[in-house]
Amino acid sequence: MASTSVEYIQHHLQNLTFGKLPAGYERYDGSVLQEATWTVAKSGSEAADMGFMAFHLDTLGWSILMGIIFLGLFRFVATRVTVDTPNGLQNLVEMTVEFVQNMVKDTFHGRNPLIAPLALTIFVWVLLMNSLKWIPVDYIPQLAVLFGQYVLGMDPHDVYFKIVPTTDPNATFGMSIGVFALIIFYSFKVKGTGGFMKELSFTPFNHWALIPVNLFLEILGLLTKPLSLALRLFGNMYAGEVVFILIALLPFYLQWVLNVPWAIFHILVIPLQAFIFMVLTIVYLSAAHEDH
Repeated sequence: MASTSVEYIQHHLQNLTFGKLPAGYERYDGSVLQEATWTVAKSGSEAADMGFMAFHLDTLGWSILMGIIFLGLFRFVATRVTVDTPNGLQNLVEMTVEFVQNMVKDTFHGRNPLIAPLALTIFVWVLLMNSLKWIPVDYIPQLAVLFGQYVLGMDPHDVYFKIVPTTDPNATFGMSIGVFALIIFYSFKVKGTGGFMKELSFTPFNHWALIPVNLFLEILGLLTKPLSLALRLFGNMYAGEVVFILIALLPFYLQWVLNVPWAIFHILVIPLQAFIFMVLTIVYLSAAHEDH
């Protein structure tokens, strides 16, 4: 799959990208496309040349799978819930729901039945996606290479596969933009167009002469919310994945010495990042519901 350390790292950090290449495009293997073609990228440069309208199949697949696991697991528990003899899985789900519910009660100061389910979904979904980091970096990609080689007839070098969706900025920005859309929607709904514009214009300096300064500061602060949400989660998960990849390049006896402590450290990091994303979402939406 990769002959050098550089190729190994690049291969593990490249997504399985599906997009459109124009007619006349010379591909990584030297072939030239006769017409515009939707295809899977065979290199990082091909993925970049596909532009914005390209899909990271591994990110989409694993994030959807984690969402299905979340919904299926909670539905399984909900349909079999019992008061007399609750099992360990039911206790775990109830603890999670109660934890998120208490967090919403303490942090969110408005009235909106959407916030608690949204917070629960974000916390569990991000936690499950982050938890894929505990799987050794070579296991799933190697299976993907074998599948691509023997089932799809692909060159092993052309099979890229990342399994942690939150190491892809497309996934983290997708979630943060969704939260940002809710912030804007509820800011207009709760405060009204006039109230929201007045808040932007007269905060923090309550004087008409400083409206341009206020607008600059408030709009900048508003736009940094989805940026900080996305980059914080992506940065922490991506950096951790890079360290796992670097450890995998070391001799076998050193891998266990370093890999186990780093994996144990992620027992804290993985739920912490899901918790931070959830809490910031609640805080931002709480501010959008404050009608001064």
